[in-house]
Amino acid sequence: MRLLFLGDVVGKSGRDGVADRLPGLIERHGFDFVVVNGENASHGRGLTEGHFGEIREAGADVVTLGDHAFDQRDTLSYIAREPTLLRPINLPPGTPGRGANLYESRAGQRVLVINAQGRVFMNPIDDPFRAVEAAIAACPLGEQADAVVVDFHTEATSEIQAMGFFLDGRASLVVGTHTHIPTADHRILRQGTALMADAGMCGDFDSIIGVDIEEPLTRFLTGISNGRFTPAEGEATLCGVAIETDARTGLATRMFPVRVGGTLSQAEPEF
Repeated sequence: MRLLFLGDVVGKSGRDGVADRLPGLIERHGFDFVVVNGENASHGRGLTEGHFGEIREAGADVVTLGDHAFDQRDTLSYIAREPTLLRPINLPPGTPGRGANLYESRAGQRVLVINAQGRVFMNPIDDPFRAVEAAIAACPLGEQADAVVVDFHTEATSEIQAMGFFLDGRASLVVGTHTHIPTADHRILRQGTALMADAGMCGDFDSIIGVDIEEPLTRFLTGISNGRFTPAEGEATLCGVAIETDARTGLATRMFPVRVGGTLSQAEPEF
């Protein structure tokens, strides 16, 4: 199976980039399943129902969220009826929506997708390791699931790497989101789990993590806020990771970084 994961979509630039480029990526490389993190897609914070629909129409089979999951208030009303939209699994009991779900790929394979949020340098939240472990125990790779994808949304690359080793041999892909900076540590671990500390973002990289440069730079230089962060609106680079899995075990056999369009060096899978 061929799976594509794209990092945090940021603002209109990111949405337009996904709409323009994702269909071609799917066609060129024959992806069976696509996961996109959309937690910054609406004005840089959260995800409205309309923008969720745009990402799905572009080819995303599942859209994941993160610490900005409910910044757009209408998410509270539509997430419960959208099985293809996931919020962090370790949010408190009673939070609307779901953190994990089993889906069917274009070729009929069963794909378990889990969204979790970390605790290092993040707001207090339940243990992500035990929450993810419980979801996988209920739907094990190679038994109920043909592939398992974990989007771990957190600040610390060390926490993401720890999750990868914790799940090695039990997940197809563990990938980090949230920092908007693509890392160069993509690798397949000893027991077959693909790991990347941060997928990066789908947005304008002529920016500071997807927002216009002036305001964050002013805050760094003076410690004074002069206004809100505004998403940058130049051409987007789509950043993420692609893997191919073994049909029998569901573990990763090949892995490639993805960077398409915009200002970063181009990188597409070499299947």
